[in-house]
Amino acid sequence: MPIDPSVAAGADLGEVTFSWTPREVALYNLAVGGAHDPLDTAGLQYVHDSEPKVLPSFATVAATFNATEAPKVSFPGVDIDLSKVVHGAQQVRVHRPLPATGTATTRTRIAEVQDKGSAAVVIQESVTRDENGEPLWTARSSIFAKGEGGFGGERGSSTRVDLPDRAADREILVPTQPNQALLYRLCGDRNPLHSDPEFASEAGFPRPILHGLCTYGSVCRAVVDEVFGGDVSAVADYGVSFAGVVFPGETLRVRAWEDGDRLLVATTVVDRDDAPALSNVVFLES
Repeated sequence: MPIDPSVAAGADLGEVTFSWTPREVALYNLAVGGAHDPLDTAGLQYVHDSEPKVLPSFATVAATFNATEAPKVSFPGVDIDLSKVVHGAQQVRVHRPLPATGTATTRTRIAEVQDKGSAAVVIQESVTRDENGEPLWTARSSIFAKGEGGFGGERGSSTRVDLPDRAADREILVPTQPNQALLYRLCGDRNPLHSDPEFASEAGFPRPILHGLCTYGSVCRAVVDEVFGGDVSAVADYGVSFAGVVFPGETLRVRAWEDGDRLLVATTVVDRDDAPALSNVVFLES
């Protein structure tokens, strides 16, 4: 049986220690559209040689830069074919501004295994601490596995975020590049769904798709630049659900509403009649 919730739920996935430098930070920033205008001095802060700005979404790749193989969905009680899996949701809470150079240790566990009937959702939670044991960030992510439900588990609660019934306070257009998935791939996500046309076709897509986490980071970068004046430390928590596919080269429409201490965002694909890309997007300010 691919999923055994009695084994998977609460399973400790161990810990990993890793380091990063301004080189990895700058590469990530480029991969999510930072410094796209080489004459924009504010944007060039994303590729500063020694102190580049560090987006909170960098936390999603800080440990992966040395990866050279496609990920496997094989954990205690979980064994799923990679072609059946898509990223369901991602949330990162940073406990303080992230440094441009650092060493940290992440411990991960399976927080929940949800049975949606026709699919399964596996939710992981990780806590990352610096060399002194102080927390840097906490992350929560889910994977959606088509055809793997029906094992008798709990369905899970709704995470829907309702948007205000009024025009957005801000609207931002975020272009992606045709080779952006290949650039983002260098941050460590080697899933062939984003680089191999044949694999993408077998998974049901006409061509390789953009990494969900690349869309996640690109929207974070755009919101930081356009709403928070380029201040990466303004964001304390950023969570989304992945609502649809983005193909490299398409343009994202980001609509944002101020809602108390939250910024609510909807992200759609301009090229395909505003097809949904990200939903349930919430930014919490520091």
